[in-house]
Amino acid sequence: MGVKIMGKLSVLLIMVICCWISMAEADSFKYKDPKQPIGVRIKDLMKRMTLEEKIGQMTQIDRKVASREDINKYLIGSVLSGGGSVPAKKATPKTWVDMVNDFQKGALSTRLGIPLVYGIDAVHGHNNVYKATIFPHNVDINRDPILAKKIGAATALEVRATGIQYAFAPCIAVCRDPRWGRCFESYSEDPKIVKLMTEIIPGLQGEIPAGSRKGVPFLGGQDKIAACAKHYAGDGGTHLGTNEGNTIIDAKGFFRIHMPAYYDAVIKGVSTIMTSYSSWNGLKMHANRFLVTDFLKNTLKFKGFVISDWQGIDRITTPEHANYTYSIIAGMNTGIDMFMVPYNYTEFIDGLTYLVKNRFISMSRVDDAVKRILRVKFTMGLFENPLADYSMTKYLGSQEHRDLAREAVRKTLVLLKNGNSLEKPLLPLPRKASKILVAGSHADNLGYQCGGWTIEWQGLSGDITDGTTILSAVKKSVDPKTEVIYSENPSTNFVKSNKFDYAIVVVGERPYAETFGDSMNLTIPEPGPSTITNVCGSVKCVVVLISGRPVVIQPYLKTIDALVAAWLPGTEGQGVTDVLFGDYGFTGKLARTWFKSVDQLPMNVGDPHYDPLYPFGFGLTTEPKKN
Repeated sequence: MGVKIMGKLSVLLIMVICCWISMAEADSFKYKDPKQPIGVRIKDLMKRMTLEEKIGQMTQIDRKVASREDINKYLIGSVLSGGGSVPAKKATPKTWVDMVNDFQKGALSTRLGIPLVYGIDAVHGHNNVYKATIFPHNVDINRDPILAKKIGAATALEVRATGIQYAFAPCIAVCRDPRWGRCFESYSEDPKIVKLMTEIIPGLQGEIPAGSRKGVPFLGGQDKIAACAKHYAGDGGTHLGTNEGNTIIDAKGFFRIHMPAYYDAVIKGVSTIMTSYSSWNGLKMHANRFLVTDFLKNTLKFKGFVISDWQGIDRITTPEHANYTYSIIAGMNTGIDMFMVPYNYTEFIDGLTYLVKNRFISMSRVDDAVKRILRVKFTMGLFENPLADYSMTKYLGSQEHRDLAREAVRKTLVLLKNGNSLEKPLLPLPRKASKILVAGSHADNLGYQCGGWTIEWQGLSGDITDGTTILSAVKKSVDPKTEVIYSENPSTNFVKSNKFDYAIVVVGERPYAETFGDSMNLTIPEPGPSTITNVCGSVKCVVVLISGRPVVIQPYLKTIDALVAAWLPGTEGQGVTDVLFGDYGFTGKLARTWFKSVDQLPMNVGDPHYDPLYPFGFGLTTEPKKN
């Protein structure tokens, strides 16, 4: 009897011990338990992390120098693709997924298994990736927040199609001077419009639930991606439009013009915010503790993480990287949480480790940064779903997304001139004609049509990805019996001798990005002006202008019969012909002022010296043709 009792007690004791062990294990790995509140998970993981593991989380490196082994060794928290940084030329979505997963396995094999987050510049669609849908740039999408939200949702799906979870978008700069090389990344010169267009954030991330705490990052599921509002702040207001320059303005003006969109971005749960290369009244934004910590984090209650721009802390000093130790201290004390140190990341890791261990930088500042990064990663569901599969590859360049991009093009074209009188408009064009001319350097060039930040950082010329050029769209749109002749830069004699019914001239700026786009003259490069003169001086013509901003056009206006600002429409050229031929009417309005001369710049709506060629809000309309 005693033996039986002892046996039962032993079994009971073993069961109690096993239960206690399992409870202890569950308790000891709270950060792995998705049922736990995010705050509990962060606290649990933080107490386990060494300094080296924390600094690894704060480090973002480019895929060109990344490997599974180095991610494991240096405990890297994030990898990115810079402009044109791809696993292979014309890489398929599966190739992208395999690459991202390989890097992720390096992170998951570390002691704590903290997943990395992969970031990319998806600024007008998934623009680094071959065969992705390339949407119009922000300069086009300027007055339709519902359209912006749809584009955000489509972009999120295409980014997820490649296994990536994070985009460095949207740019919510307020471009106050078109001489700036990033003006095409800005929605408008008007802060109210830019604020309105933050609706792209819930498109990318999902709609934040009503009653959510202000400033807490949000992500609505595995078909959404983390967004990044950039470039904080004032990047669009620099003196003379100089990229990475100095925004000279008092506090009242700065907060009135350059801050409203950030208020909305924070309220909408944006996950991350990127600091700007630019300065405000001489102080670099990467070193501006007041705006990053005191205002953004403490006043606006932003709970996501702040990320530097590409080698951003290097540029705190002049010349850049002149005193890297100082740059690390300045960036950390400013309140930057994740550091984009694409190549020389070991220098950053070693430098920050030394500075913390020797108490030049406080451990509390490190902890603040890491908590924010972990909050975003937990919110994204990365711990539960660290690896991608091929199930979403179907979304890349889908017909549904291309149809949306085409819709975006036709809604955002701005008709600036339509005939020499209201009684004799040139547009819409007739589909039936004996013979028409299509001319210009941009008529049959998909790369020019898409602009910068497409396949490569600076953009490219030619047949760079899947899409429809404007020439191809014209051929698809006209009557089968209409003869379409293409000549890139025809002579006057050629135009006159061919007796064309009318001509479509497509010219504009060549692709550029960032500083390479800064321009003090804003002229259309040759042979654009020659093509306008030769063609429009000889036959009725409509000029379709491909540009990232207003450019000098007044000298040619008398020669031109109709003028369309098509901005940078992306891959879906049929959106242009949809309105040229009257399937849809022109409805677009200028979200920025079109100057007469660069000598007037900067000139924005409301300025005392306001005397534009075409004012803010201008745009002629047409009615769709009845079939």
